[in-house]
Amino acid sequence: MPLILNEAEVADLLDMGSTLDAVEAALRAQAEGRATNRARRRVMMPGSGLNFMAAGFPESGLSGIKVYSVSRGGARFYTMLFDAESGELLCIMQSDKLGQMRTGAASGVSVRHLARPDASTLGMYGSGWQAESQLEAIAAVRDLSRVIVYSRREESRKEFAARMSERLGMEVETTANADEPAAQDIVVTITSSREPVLLGEWLRPGTHVIAAGSNFLSKSEIDPETVRRASFVCVDSREELGLEAGDLLRPLESGAIFPEAVYELGQVIAGQVPGRRGPEDITLFASQGLALEDIAAARVVYDRAVAQDMGRDIEF
Repeated sequence: MPLILNEAEVADLLDMGSTLDAVEAALRAQAEGRATNRARRRVMMPGSGLNFMAAGFPESGLSGIKVYSVSRGGARFYTMLFDAESGELLCIMQSDKLGQMRTGAASGVSVRHLARPDASTLGMYGSGWQAESQLEAIAAVRDLSRVIVYSRREESRKEFAARMSERLGMEVETTANADEPAAQDIVVTITSSREPVLLGEWLRPGTHVIAAGSNFLSKSEIDPETVRRASFVCVDSREELGLEAGDLLRPLESGAIFPEAVYELGQVIAGQVPGRRGPEDITLFASQGLALEDIAAARVVYDRAVAQDMGRDIEF
């Protein structure tokens, strides 16, 4: 009988440290051919849409699928875990919080492996809910001396700064100058914008850039100059090229970068490609999110729920 977990239970069971480690292990396994991921597919209907993505991670003993609907009433996220050997449905969990955490964790993992070792300042574009886990994950892997946030609405960025300053016990600054976050060691875009919020001309040598807000070909948070200036470009999965990586579409179409020059973050983790070669390099991680990352985080939740005898069993 599968276990049922709601959002509150998932949030109680999942922490950023464990999510970072789980996502990193899953991306390494993907690069080494020990895990399988299938990109998101979308069923679009008038006023709503259904999205689904799947992955298999034999070493964890699991396969799984994430399904979410988007409509005028909002978005609803669910992840289902299956026993990789028997095929038994083990768990259904609400997974809005889980998705937020794994998205932040993927960015944190990219900082671990691609940011300069002395990188200590963070500039952020975006102050919404997804921005929270971006900051939390990066703060977990780097000792940050400065965090500065820009977003279109002054009220939103100030509320975000106050909330995250209290939660993380660190000062989070805000700015009305769009180019100021780009002057930091690590730069994150995590917005809903369809047009670039970050211009490559603003970046300093040595920056690590994370473009995490776009997962549609029609959306791009960074301009082509950002991609052109990057010495190293990677994604969660190369399968996303031509499907979801809107941040890379124009540079690929114009020849500013070739598909062969786009790598996977897991390849860096596994030591298959070097990533950053020197302190002056600008590195770029264009994150669209993988089912494999969801399944890795869901495994943490499921194991802890079983250990604590949480959730509700149901019969079909």
